[in-house]
Amino acid sequence: MAAIIDLSGSVAVVTGGTRGIGAGITRALLEAGAQVVTCARRAPDKPVEAAGRTARFLPVDLRDPEAVGGFFEQVRSDYGRLDTLVNNAGGTPFQMLDGDGAERHARVVELNLVAPLTASLAAYEVMRHQSGGGSIVMVGSVSGTRPSPGTAAYGAAKAGLENLARSMAVEWAPRVRVNTLVLGMVRTELSHLHYGDEDGIAAVGRTVPLGRLADPSDIGDACVFLASDRAAYISGAALHVHGGGERPAFLDAATANNN
Repeated sequence: MAAIIDLSGSVAVVTGGTRGIGAGITRALLEAGAQVVTCARRAPDKPVEAAGRTARFLPVDLRDPEAVGGFFEQVRSDYGRLDTLVNNAGGTPFQMLDGDGAERHARVVELNLVAPLTASLAAYEVMRHQSGGGSIVMVGSVSGTRPSPGTAAYGAAKAGLENLARSMAVEWAPRVRVNTLVLGMVRTELSHLHYGDEDGIAAVGRTVPLGRLADPSDIGDACVFLASDRAAYISGAALHVHGGGERPAFLDAATANNN
């Protein structure tokens, strides 16, 4: 992607950009020439590097609006601008709705919906005053497009995130573009916790029409595109990066019955 898109001179922030999908996004932006600042509550064991360049890390609790405001003010002060925000930080443990109280589910919504809203508001205050405006990318999930048993609060938050992005795209146009990446299954360093050993990961990958789980670099390339001028007329959109989606269960059931 760096060969066809040049983000040199631009500044990007990737929340949760130090591991997994976030690290893949960070590496892709570095390879495209952007200066990248990552943030999380805790510093990574080692910095994220790509193409001989290193992302900067700044600690911040994204659920603390005052701390988030201070973080983006530091970015503006240190770099003079902010061109791209990727709201990647999020996640959830597996928990059925009746297995815990509403307060714990509310914390999942806070991390996956309220925190991106807080970060986007702070980023907008920087972007709207600068030439060229900016681009905000929400990292959504197919969990927000279909029933999500065991991660219901997460799915609800991701559905809300996509809707929030559409509203932002209208309210903040034409200065700031806002889009959502709707992700399917992605292979990260934690995939074995969900899918088992290599055989298990391969078996899960075969359920995807394209035959494999996404690599974090696949997500990174999509972020680079949305951050670039090649996406200058794309706002309020949801780009599905899921390898073709999920094969409907009734097809397999029908095939098995016919056999």
